[in-house]
Amino acid sequence: MTKKVFVLDTSVLLFDHNSIRNFDEHDVAIPITVLEELDQFKIGNETKNFEAREVIRFLDKLSGNNGLNKWMKIGQGRGRLKVIMDAQSLQNMDAEEIYGNTKNDHKIINAALALVAEEKKKSIILVTKDINLRIKAKAIGLISEDYETGKVKNLKSFSDGFPVIENIDAQVIQTIYQKNRIKEGGILGSEKVTNGYYILNNCSNSVLARYNGETDAIERVDKKYVFGIKPRNAEQTFGLNALLQDEIKLVALEGVAGTGKTLLALASALEQKNKYDQIILARPIIPLSNREIGFLPGDAESKISPYMQPLWDNLNFIKNQFKANEKKSKVLEQLQESGLLTITALAFIRGRSLINSIFIVDEAQNLTPHEVKTIITRAGEGTKVIFTGDINQIYTPYMDEHSNGLTYLIDRLKGNPLFAHVKLEKGERSELANLANEML
Repeated sequence: MTKKVFVLDTSVLLFDHNSIRNFDEHDVAIPITVLEELDQFKIGNETKNFEAREVIRFLDKLSGNNGLNKWMKIGQGRGRLKVIMDAQSLQNMDAEEIYGNTKNDHKIINAALALVAEEKKKSIILVTKDINLRIKAKAIGLISEDYETGKVKNLKSFSDGFPVIENIDAQVIQTIYQKNRIKEGGILGSEKVTNGYYILNNCSNSVLARYNGETDAIERVDKKYVFGIKPRNAEQTFGLNALLQDEIKLVALEGVAGTGKTLLALASALEQKNKYDQIILARPIIPLSNREIGFLPGDAESKISPYMQPLWDNLNFIKNQFKANEKKSKVLEQLQESGLLTITALAFIRGRSLINSIFIVDEAQNLTPHEVKTIITRAGEGTKVIFTGDINQIYTPYMDEHSNGLTYLIDRLKGNPLFAHVKLEKGERSELANLANEML
């Protein structure tokens, strides 16, 4: 087998600081330009800042008192690592001559090209999350690929919504209606998944159901009102069922805009307010037009307020289900005033331990797998975590439907008794919103 050298771009290291150790026995090279870019990201409280610091710490520990310009062993069973310099001149192909010398990307390509000339017996591969950089590298003959670790290649396992099991014996459906459950006994066949949701159907009747892996039983799922909100379709019914199950501590609601993901999560949290000490709603801040939040006027609360508006919209929708003098309307006001219901930016959660709380994370498709893992590790005793998002609406650079944190979560935890995933496909916001989802 040909020995490989993987040249890592900054985007890879900011995506996953452990990436250096994820290339098995093959060597890893880091252009000096990448180190310069990491230096620019090391200060701050965002995930990319944390990743940059972790990479710098790892390189410092690995090198010790030695230089990084010579190959050194990464660890047992792994290859070697070194920092490679920018190429000053290349005889056959010079990216800075072709593309210009104003971008660090071109220096990184040249560093990889210099390694090609130096390591003639090895396959040199530039690894980057930047699609355009990959294209530029390939255009001048340099092998380039995406960082694949943590990437979900097959989305089919959770892209089709819930299964409809046809030709179910009428007696089975009747038993579920009468006793609310029935032993699975092969009814679900290959579709059997713990906390999976199904429509069991025959020519004359049907029933909504969940498979409970702990009891090996198929349980009936009924429509329920939660804090003034009634599910409008089977998907929403399934979603609420998962959200209201005490034994399910982690829920992923996935679906396009207007399917009610955030609304259901918030309504179910309010319905269970007496079980928990706090309800926290959070979402990542995705800067618009490349303008970081620091450029916005006002204090921290004023800066994040526009980004939190969708969460406030859902809360106000629930409020509007009740008259001002109704008990539940007053309860909502009390929860907000007491701080027991909080809407905040996800960045402010870092470092906290969440005890006996419901934690709702909106727009989770814009999180990396590492960020999702970090959030879940914040969950203390008695806490339930809910992720909502649409894997087809990603606004974070260097991520797609295969590599985002929500996809990673669903893929890795499918079938776990603590986890449930429900895909919402039918839009309920308006006919106009549905038209946009279907046609545009």
